Amino acid sequence: MTRIHLLDPRRPEFPPAETALKEPNGLLAVGGELTLKWLLAAYQNGIFPWFDDDRGPILWWSPDPRAVLFPAELRVSRRLARRMRTAGFTVTFDTAFNAVVKGCAAPRAGSRGTWITPRMQRAYQRLHRHGYAHSCEVWLGGALAGGVYGVSLGGMFFGESMFFREPDASKVALVTLVRQIERWGFTLLDCQVMNPHLRRLGAREITRREFLDRLAANASVPTRRGPWTLEPEQSDG
Repeated sequence: MTRIHLLDPRRPEFPPAETALKEPNGLLAVGGELTLKWLLAAYQNGIFPWFDDDRGPILWWSPDPRAVLFPAELRVSRRLARRMRTAGFTVTFDTAFNAVVKGCAAPRAGSRGTWITPRMQRAYQRLHRHGYAHSCEVWLGGALAGGVYGVSLGGMFFGESMFFREPDASKVALVTLVRQIERWGFTLLDCQVMNPHLRRLGAREITRREFLDRLAANASVPTRRGPWTLEPEQSDG
């Protein structure tokens, strides 16, 4: 019978992702830590932390299917492309990582809580200081209008969360991020779980098995450590 695995906090080791529960989809293990070694081991094995109570245990997940966005499949509507040209947004990388994480952690409409707890914020700030976690910031009139953050390993980017304070700012952040990592040769952006917003931008679902196979192929790819700098798109003309 499939069960939830209890992790030994002294050893950053995970059971095979294929042993995760079907219901709730992807719940794999409980326990462990949110140190650099634990988080890198998790992402290298197709696993991520997700919980909403800093006083409780850490929960680790690997859902099936997995939502991903292949850079070549990015879809940008005419309306969004026009907004990116005319709205006056400025985009940067890794200049306000902590502010982006805090923006993502703020309660959303209709929700009083957040899974990006203070404990989780500190964990990803640590990843950022070591060059693994990155943010894409969107500014309007000098104020932070939105952004996205996640983890980079080899040629894959593991998206964690995004937020907006101005309409379309989170979409601008994601589109800019995807276009940039495509120029760097990244193979995919992990979206974890599908939603309509991601699907409209071109995300699709693949099986956990395919995702893990892609992870295995990614293991030998060098990681582009931070800080990142946004590079201008090259014109064909």
